Amino acid sequence: MVSEPTVADATNRIYESLRADNADIDAHIAALKAALARAGVKEATFDPAMLVQNNRSGRKLLQAYFRQRGVTVKFSAP
Repeated sequence: MVSEPTVADATNRIYESLRADNADIDAHIAALKAALARAGVKEATFDPAMLVQNNRSGRKLLQAYFRQRGVTVKFSAP
């Protein structure tokens, strides 16, 4: 039996995917969305320092892309 990823696991996989030129990003977003639902959390928190595009436009693009897939994103304080 394969265990479901936690929110932290799913978030780490998204960081890895972003560094790998968005490889399988949609599958990782779906896993994050499911992990958030299981945890009863409404939004995902990302560390801006871990993003490939850590500028305002990069963060806004990431938020918009995730929002289209049903995941609300916020960023931790620097």
